[in-house]
Amino acid sequence: MVATKNDNQIKMSARKVCVSYSGKQALFNVDLDILHQSVTALIGPSGCGKSTFLRCLNRMNDYIEGCIFHGSVRIDGKDIYDPKLDVVELRARIGMVFQKPNPFPKSIYDNIAYGPQIHGLAKDKSELEEIVHTSLEKAGLLKEVKDRLQEPGTGLSGGQQQRLCIARAIAVSPEVILMDEPCSALDPIATAHVEELIDELRDNFTIVIVTHNMQQAARVSQNTAFFHLGNLVEYGATETIFTSPQDERTQGYITGRFG
Repeated sequence: MVATKNDNQIKMSARKVCVSYSGKQALFNVDLDILHQSVTALIGPSGCGKSTFLRCLNRMNDYIEGCIFHGSVRIDGKDIYDPKLDVVELRARIGMVFQKPNPFPKSIYDNIAYGPQIHGLAKDKSELEEIVHTSLEKAGLLKEVKDRLQEPGTGLSGGQQQRLCIARAIAVSPEVILMDEPCSALDPIATAHVEELIDELRDNFTIVIVTHNMQQAARVSQNTAFFHLGNLVEYGATETIFTSPQDERTQGYITGRFG
C-alpha cells in the first residue's frame, strides 16, 4: 500500500520492512513512500510500530540491542542499509527531533554550531555565525534568543528548547526531518508554535512526524499512514484518511472506538 504519486515526487521509499526486537516482531512487511517536501504523519495506538518505523528511516534502530531489520529503505533511490554507506553522513541528511526536548548542555549558540563544525560546513567563524542565525530564524526562535546566544540552551522554556532542537537539526542542511511526537511534552501554546513551524519548514524539507494527536495530524500533514499491531493498515491523503477511510480499523481508530 503506497502513495500513487509520480516517482519524481518520492523522496524515500520503504519496501517489505520487518523489524523484530529479541525475536518479537514489531513491524510486518511495511511498504510506504514518503513524498518530497511534504509532511507525512504516522498515527496509530501506542505500541503499533509507528516510532519503530520512523527509526528505520535513519537507522536509529541500529543502537537497539536485539533489533533485527529486514527489507529496504531508500532515499533518492539509494539503499540506506547498504553496508558501505556512511551512517554519520546519512543522519546529517535525515535529521531527527525527539519526543522530549534534548538540548546539549552547551550555550544556545554552541547547540546549533556543533553539527556544522563536526561536518565541516562552515569555512570560517562568520559563515558559522550565519548558519547559526539562519537556523534559529527558520526555527522561529531568533527574535527570542538573539541577545542570549551564550546562555545555556537548557535554560529555555520547554517549547523554546524543542524549537532549539529543530534549529539544531536544520543547521546541517538535512533533506528529511523525522519528528517523534515532538509536541507531547509541550503546552498548547508551544505546540501551536511548533505546528506553525512544521508548516513553514515543508517548503524546504521533507518531514515525517509520529503523533498520538489525530487533530495535529489533520492540521499539519498532507499524507497520513495508520499503523495497527505492526501493520501499515492504510495510507493516503490526510483529508481522505480522516473523512473517508477505506479500512474499518482506520475508521474505528479515527472515531475513537479504540486507541
